[in-house]
Amino acid sequence: MSRWPTLDGCAPRIIAHRGASGLRPEHTLPGYQLAIDQGADIIEPDLVPSRDGVLFARHERGLGRSTDIARRPEFAAQCQVLDDGSKDWLAEQLHSRQIDQLRALQAFPGRDQGFDGQFGIPRFDRVIALAREQWTRGRWLGVYPEIKHPDEYRAVGIDATGLLIAALRQLAVTGSDSSVWVQCFERWPLHRVKQDCGNPVFALFEAEAIGAGDWLRRLRQLSPWLDGVALPKAALIGSEGHPELTALAHDIGWQVHVWTLRDDAVMAGFNSVQQEYVALFEQGVDALFCDFPESALAARALAG
Repeated sequence: MSRWPTLDGCAPRIIAHRGASGLRPEHTLPGYQLAIDQGADIIEPDLVPSRDGVLFARHERGLGRSTDIARRPEFAAQCQVLDDGSKDWLAEQLHSRQIDQLRALQAFPGRDQGFDGQFGIPRFDRVIALAREQWTRGRWLGVYPEIKHPDEYRAVGIDATGLLIAALRQLAVTGSDSSVWVQCFERWPLHRVKQDCGNPVFALFEAEAIGAGDWLRRLRQLSPWLDGVALPKAALIGSEGHPELTALAHDIGWQVHVWTLRDDAVMAGFNSVQQEYVALFEQGVDALFCDFPESALAARALAG
């Protein structure tokens, strides 16, 4: 496309969702590096705190799904029974030096398990350091942290948002022109980040919370400080989608990001992930969360 139907007219950005998580264990430095080498525009770390307030890149508070902690007898006593009756090891109950000992596992059945146990659990500052290597070479690379479970953490006396704000300041990555953008499913943490740091902020939404155009206009009235929204792909394409939302968001000056496209999990009504990409590119979405960034980049090259 000579000019894309995105907010700025540029090609949509490819977000490496949890790194190149389709090919490597999620949220690992080698997974992020692979995505960078493949050409992803943005890497995406979810953040959870340790007991001593260090932010680590993990998708959940529980570490049992994506690390080898269950295989380590020295951690057996720290396994907890959760409210739903399941058992897990919560990151906020472990000291940072304990989390440093763990190794990542491929969390998705059917994906390559060959890298299990090889990579550590990265601290947020190491993810920024990885990106900074690109910045010093003149390459724009976005880092898109998600504040995970802020309400849950607040209920147990942990200020996850405050920890991120402190980290952004310490790492000197604040401001409206920063390439570190922040996302969250709750809006109050984003408002706080915006006020305290000025970084671009994007509100995540589940499909059931999304309506047609009036919903977006009401959101704009309630949260005019947002830089955009991040919506599930089913909110925009497919039989239940609202394809008009992208253009409406652009009309009010907001970006639209879409999650999550996976080569191995195509939504009903589409024959391939490439068809999903084409449908979303035609709408003009501004960025796409992708587990297989190389496939996304190939689809973008064909569309362009």
